[in-house]
Amino acid sequence: MSEQLTPRSENYSQWYQDLVIKADLAENSAVRGCMVIKPYGYAIWERMQQHLDKMFKDTGHVNAYFPLFIPKSFFSKEASHVEGFAKECAVVTHYRLKNDPNGGGIVVDEDAKLEEELIVRPTSETIIWNTYRGWIQSYRDLPLLINQWANVVRWEMRTRLFLRTAEFLWQEGHTAHATAEEAMEETRRMLDVYATFAEEVLALPVIKGSKSANERFAGALDTMCIEALMQDGKALQAGTSHFLGQNFAKAFDVKFTSKEGKQEYVWATSWGVSTRLMGALIMSHSDDNGLVLPPRLAPIQVVIVPIYKNFDQLDQLNAFIAPVKKSLEAKGITVKYDNRDTHKPGWKFAEYELKGVPVRIAIGPRDMENGTVEVARRDTREKSVYQITDLDLKVEHLLNQIQDNIYKKALDFREENTYRADSWEEFNKILDEKGGFIYAHWDGTSETEQKIKEMTKATIRCIPLHNKQEQGKCILTGNPSTQRVIFARAY
Repeated sequence: MSEQLTPRSENYSQWYQDLVIKADLAENSAVRGCMVIKPYGYAIWERMQQHLDKMFKDTGHVNAYFPLFIPKSFFSKEASHVEGFAKECAVVTHYRLKNDPNGGGIVVDEDAKLEEELIVRPTSETIIWNTYRGWIQSYRDLPLLINQWANVVRWEMRTRLFLRTAEFLWQEGHTAHATAEEAMEETRRMLDVYATFAEEVLALPVIKGSKSANERFAGALDTMCIEALMQDGKALQAGTSHFLGQNFAKAFDVKFTSKEGKQEYVWATSWGVSTRLMGALIMSHSDDNGLVLPPRLAPIQVVIVPIYKNFDQLDQLNAFIAPVKKSLEAKGITVKYDNRDTHKPGWKFAEYELKGVPVRIAIGPRDMENGTVEVARRDTREKSVYQITDLDLKVEHLLNQIQDNIYKKALDFREENTYRADSWEEFNKILDEKGGFIYAHWDGTSETEQKIKEMTKATIRCIPLHNKQEQGKCILTGNPSTQRVIFARAY
């Protein structure tokens, strides 16, 4: 099956596309720019949801749901917000269809025009803050910690499965606070949640930082992010957390009575990750043989494949494997026993390698006699013979080893592909010949940042948190700079 994949070294973009399709993760739909997430791909997304949802609730957040449609007038209340999303919005103008009297099929009923157009949700700040006006009256109502799991639409002309589609799935947190300090603390807390999730579950090393003014979320005073490096040397923004100040509270008149009896505007945050994490997962760990899934995320952590010549042997293996499977599941390990008689073992081996199942166990008649199993790990493709005794403990330990190894491999790759540039020539040479993260001085102006982007297609990925102060000169203008920022070409 892996022979159907274009090698990464030959065409990384095509390798990615092949893998998403061949591993049964997603496919393009009949709707231009939209995707169908297939059951296996959705199972991985569900695992992401489960981990994140628990982390959100452990930090005091609760889930709610808000409308898909947003009145157009809501967007005009926060100028920078509407400017940031205006070119990506899908707009509903009519509410009814009719048969064409001229025989042209179904047409829009021109008499069914909406009094006010509705925007299909590109993000929910406006509809949520309009709602919060009725929920928040007093300091006793704060903090308000709400998360929403939803779909959003941002019209895209050039799409790529999971990475950039017109419709995608995500979660968006929207919180309200009595003070700026509490809101900033929330912004940083959720950034830490994302970073912990990325590193401990996705096995994806990330750098935490703040966005430059040019790269901030529309309507935010500060945007914090986690940035990851893919195997082709491009960066990917894996999550963002925004300090919105009082912009949306003022736009939608959301006030509260303080303990001192004063009327004050609340302070806001928003934060989110999306199915783009699926793209990050694929591009950071997978190889020319298919997916490589971290065990903590894999829908199937262990697959057991019986090796047999006839149905009598299969019956014996079924009986032998049943308690083995049960003992693994008792450890909280998700196990699939694939005893289908429609496919040969070699075909199954290739299928589960392509789908990134962390551990494969093969058992045949001789293994039953010897009390052994063959264990293959997906990350290194190494095979070992294990005694059946205490197999549950051994596999549990192996899964932890695999999780750690996948993270270490990604971290080593990032470190090997992180550079420092002190001149414009050096900066361009690294970009063109190596890629990766580049620490370089920037004079702090939006104009210089925009020029660098136009000339090289590289952007400031973030200003790392706790960045060291270092006197230097901007790589483009030569003007003074007090710190290095991280540049990269990105998805």
